[in-house]
Amino acid sequence: MGYQDLTIRELVDKVERGDIRLPELQRGLVWTATKVRDLLDSLYRGYPSGTILTWETDEPVATRDFAVEQDTDATTQFQLLLDGQQRLTAMSAILRGADVQVRDRRRPIKILFNLEHPAQPTERSELDEDDEAEQAMLDGAPAEDDDTTPDADAQDTFALHTNRLAAIPTWVSVTDVLQASNDAEFIERAGVESLRDPRFAKYTRRLTQLRGIADYSYRVNVLERSKSYEEVTDIFVRVNSLGTKLRSSDLALAQITARWRNSLEVFSSYEQKCMDSGFDLGMGIHLKNLVAFATGQSRFRNVSRLSKDTLTSSWDRATAGMNWALNFLQSNVHISDPILLSSPYVAISLAIYGDQHDFKVTTDEAQQLRTWVLATNTKGRYSGASEGTLDQDIAAIRSGRGADGLLQLLRAQRGRITTEPINLVGATTRSGYYKTIFLACKDAGATGWEDGLNISLHHAGRKHLIQSHHIFPKALLRDRYPNSEVDDVANLAFVGARKNNSIDSTPPSEYLKTIDQSELEKQCIPTDPILWEVSEFRQFCEIRRKLLADRINEYIGAAE
Repeated sequence: MGYQDLTIRELVDKVERGDIRLPELQRGLVWTATKVRDLLDSLYRGYPSGTILTWETDEPVATRDFAVEQDTDATTQFQLLLDGQQRLTAMSAILRGADVQVRDRRRPIKILFNLEHPAQPTERSELDEDDEAEQAMLDGAPAEDDDTTPDADAQDTFALHTNRLAAIPTWVSVTDVLQASNDAEFIERAGVESLRDPRFAKYTRRLTQLRGIADYSYRVNVLERSKSYEEVTDIFVRVNSLGTKLRSSDLALAQITARWRNSLEVFSSYEQKCMDSGFDLGMGIHLKNLVAFATGQSRFRNVSRLSKDTLTSSWDRATAGMNWALNFLQSNVHISDPILLSSPYVAISLAIYGDQHDFKVTTDEAQQLRTWVLATNTKGRYSGASEGTLDQDIAAIRSGRGADGLLQLLRAQRGRITTEPINLVGATTRSGYYKTIFLACKDAGATGWEDGLNISLHHAGRKHLIQSHHIFPKALLRDRYPNSEVDDVANLAFVGARKNNSIDSTPPSEYLKTIDQSELEKQCIPTDPILWEVSEFRQFCEIRRKLLADRINEYIGAAE
């Protein structure tokens, strides 16, 4: 294995010219803007940032597109990038000011630099970005570049772009600095008018250090041409199994493409069709569905042993099953968006079910299956040891047990499938109960309280987005009740964004009387004005939990 040391600028140029390309075994861009911000912070401080791994080959290897544009017609000689895609894509976007393509969207990555940052870096807390993304979809949270995004702390060195922050003279665009030939415009904008100003030397030094990111040198290890695709796939899997950089589905994709060349295009095309129908489940779920059809279980551990013939025939059955599953979710369960699923694994079970029954299901059986889906979703059957639970359901379906058998398994795991008021104590927006409450209220014809629109996840226009509204506003309950009670589902309703903003911290005793009583009843909100007093908060929640539990059971059709 050979190597060479190349600067970030040289690597970015290679990406732009098409001298470095992605093999199909690679995943797509998964980094968020916050990851790019943190990479810049590390590079700025000269911290180690790993190595790059490429492969030179004469084999006709299928490739996939970078998230940034390339001139792939300029050269026929190129290296395939095995490790370092996220870093090189991020730095290409920053240095070139280029948009990145993520699924069906193109957008820039805009990061700001603080000329007045402290000398020592500040610590950042680790965030669960998947959970944040899920919450944003349901709560109508702003995008990273929106004006309503919280501004960075003055102690931060780098921050995501907001218009308010960019208006501060000491916060500058990283891309603008890296593309500029001198520092004059940034220093003048920051209010430095004299060379004697002590800020002149400090800002100049920091801008020079920032611009030096482009000269950061990566060690690029190059696998020799004699390596076969199968050997390179094995290396890719081994390298990425040593850390937490790739999920098991990413490694499985690499192994599958080694057996079934050009399959990424097949998978991506089907993934896009599902996205177009409103179900962006992610490549990992479709691969797990494929493995479930091929092996009878959901784990990726045996994927390297599957032949191309097994993979292709199983894929045909898997997609037919998934089509039926998504149709069932939309038409029979009225789940139109995966954000309303506690786990996308329910779609895999449905796909297996449809296939095993040759897509012939009676009306009564379909009603039982609907109850199972909603009860599974509500009770969070696939939380915890989810793959083991999914395998239990797959085995039950393959053995001939119908929807009633699936309900029996659910009862064995969760007990009663009905919802009791006590089950809702402490439930939050991340729970299956919350998702089912949304569905049940939507089914009852609940509106956003102002615009006359029935609640939906797909309203156009920010002011019509449905948000989680605290019936008793947080400001009124602060220092009186713990957050676990304040954020309990019993204190949440679904309200349009403009109405939510207008209510702000108004006491419910004032604003609830302006809402039509029928609208309150559609969201199971007690209509007795006495319960709207802050002093009656706990009593209000207790009564509402009873109303919500009854509504959930009626909606699901659950009976013991």
